[in-house]
Amino acid sequence: MKKIIHALILTLVVVSGLVFINLENKNETPKKSIQKPLSATERKAAMKKWEASPDGIMHKAWKESPEGKKVHAAAAKISKSVRDFSDMEGVVTSLSLPPGSRLGFGVMVKINGDDYILAFGPEKSGNTINNDFTLLLSLKVNDKIIIRSHSVSYAPKYYYPIVAGDYIARENKIIYKRKPSKNGC
Repeated sequence: MKKIIHALILTLVVVSGLVFINLENKNETPKKSIQKPLSATERKAAMKKWEASPDGIMHKAWKESPEGKKVHAAAAKISKSVRDFSDMEGVVTSLSLPPGSRLGFGVMVKINGDDYILAFGPEKSGNTINNDFTLLLSLKVNDKIIIRSHSVSYAPKYYYPIVAGDYIARENKIIYKRKPSKNGC
């Protein structure tokens, strides 16, 4: 009988020790290094390092090419309207994006004589189709729309600046308005 009691006590001690160790591991805060913002000199050094990389060299060559200069000039034309989040008149020129684009749902528009990609984001969120785009699907080529955007970007892959569609109206009716981000960013 004493052997059975000693075996049970020993088992209880071992199991409680394992549980205690496991709880200690869960309660430990992960030791992630919080990265401080880079100083101006560190940023310059990082930028020089990137510019010397193959991607940096390719980007610089594209930026100085006629296509890159055209894209930058077109982006600069609407930068004040983007910065002020003011209305820009546009005309839909195509209901599809350039072949191979990975921008999600979008259309091509002409604003002030230049072509732009008007991108709205992924068509699907998870496994469901984004219902926010239903009114946008009613757009037709040559429709006149009012666009407001918070950002314009560009990439060497595309021959057009990319305008983020934050607000779209047609005939004084809002057909799309981007919802604010849930995480505040």
